[in-house]
Amino acid sequence: MNYIAPNRTVRMKRILRQMLNHWQLYVIFLFPLAHIIIFKYIPIYGIQIAMKKWNPVLGVEGSQWLGFKNFEQFFNSPDAVRIILNTLRISILELCLYFPSPIILALAVNACGRQKFRKTVQMVTYAPHFISTVIMVGIVMQLTDIRLGIINVIIKALGFEPINFMGSTKMFPWLYVISGVWQQAGYKSVMYIAALAGISPELHEAATVDGANRFQRMRHVDIPGILPTIVLMLIMDVGSMLNVGYTKVYLMQNSMNLGASEIISTYVYKVGLKQSNYSFSTAIDLMNTVVSLILVTSTNYISRRLTETSLW
Repeated sequence: MNYIAPNRTVRMKRILRQMLNHWQLYVIFLFPLAHIIIFKYIPIYGIQIAMKKWNPVLGVEGSQWLGFKNFEQFFNSPDAVRIILNTLRISILELCLYFPSPIILALAVNACGRQKFRKTVQMVTYAPHFISTVIMVGIVMQLTDIRLGIINVIIKALGFEPINFMGSTKMFPWLYVISGVWQQAGYKSVMYIAALAGISPELHEAATVDGANRFQRMRHVDIPGILPTIVLMLIMDVGSMLNVGYTKVYLMQNSMNLGASEIISTYVYKVGLKQSNYSFSTAIDLMNTVVSLILVTSTNYISRRLTETSLW
């Protein structure tokens, strides 16, 4: 008996009937969808002011067209090279330290045999994620204070001169990244722990029978098992390399470390909101977005060719 496919009207009625039967799920779905449309897609219309001399009276359409003059102004400014290098320096250091730390933590927690100790470590490392950025920066300032900070107290007790951590351009990237590792490594490790939980226990049993020790099982069973997750996270981290967190950098910034702490996001804030040069700041941020898109696309392509794992 030949199967006759339902026509479009019958198919639409069936879809509508299913939607009416589960209307609660679609109502819940509408809120995040509306948020994405209002705050992500509608603002795309305003990107064109990056190529205009925006005048709030004339509006977006009536403002004077400048072409690429805003971009040229940024690259010709004496601060451009320093700002880009500062952003890249923090981003690369963050990628080298921040990216592998949750993987190492997840592997260590997974290899721990004591259940209570494992849960305690997870709780202690996961908790800092819920500390607000303002409090986190306050903790860093208290710990590194040149007179009363516990770190400098230990340094002086050992017979060395105290270090002005917050006033040093060399120390700023390290303070930013290391404090970020402490705050976010436990939270990020949850994804890798979940991926490790999906590895078949039979693989570990077979490796144990073959005489593999704990580190060999970690190397030949655990790491290959979570490799797709590692690759996907690496692609997203490389794509967001230039999007260094604005809030934390701005709170840690002062006149002494400005040479190393002025990055693209803080510069956009100062130029756009403080100086009301919205067109210029939009051009800088658009350039940042385009570079991030190129990075994530290139990393995804390389990953697909080498590991057959990619976002798309």
